[in-house]
Amino acid sequence: MMQFGFIDPQFLSFLVAITLLTISPGVDTLLVIRNTARGGIRDGVTTSVAICCGLFAHATISALGISLILLQSAWAFHLLKLVGAGYLIWLGVTSLLAARRGQPLPVNGVLQGGAAVSRWQPVKEGFLSNVLNPKTVVFYMAFLPQFIAPSDPVLLKSLWLASVHFMIANVWQIGVVLMVGSASKWLASARVAQILNAVTGTVLIAFGIRLALTQRPL
Repeated sequence: MMQFGFIDPQFLSFLVAITLLTISPGVDTLLVIRNTARGGIRDGVTTSVAICCGLFAHATISALGISLILLQSAWAFHLLKLVGAGYLIWLGVTSLLAARRGQPLPVNGVLQGGAAVSRWQPVKEGFLSNVLNPKTVVFYMAFLPQFIAPSDPVLLKSLWLASVHFMIANVWQIGVVLMVGSASKWLASARVAQILNAVTGTVLIAFGIRLALTQRPL
């Protein structure tokens, strides 16, 4: 019977590496901050969970070898990269347009005038921003195999490691959500909302352009 060690000698190294990766500022943290400011703690937590659910998709893709196909196919990787970059730029443009209109941030998920923010919007934004990120595909393809022994069932071990990443990332991101949520009254200011939308939009567009211009990894 095949032995499957969930906790092995390499696990501590995995924990350290994945924790450092998680707390490094990036698109995920930025999106969580924006959506928390826009829709409150509910939307922030939803965004965090949706982002982290994408990790299981990457783990499965990596285990099944589809990532290898993407890495070996220039056009497939380029297409995925452009789609991901385009999505980030679209999110950024949306924020910039809100800043230009002077659109205030919602209070408890409700815009001034009574229009509610859709409960599915943070789910869609969080999940797609992660799944469409080719850097995560490359990372999981290069990183996870280092912690999977030849005797391990590859798919199960990949999903286990992704679940650990899921928990660590949610702890970090929900902590960020609570910090941003505690400043909800300050964020309700129209001027602060305009500045936040402008900064967030600019950074998301910069991330998207940088991703589009990144050369295919060797």
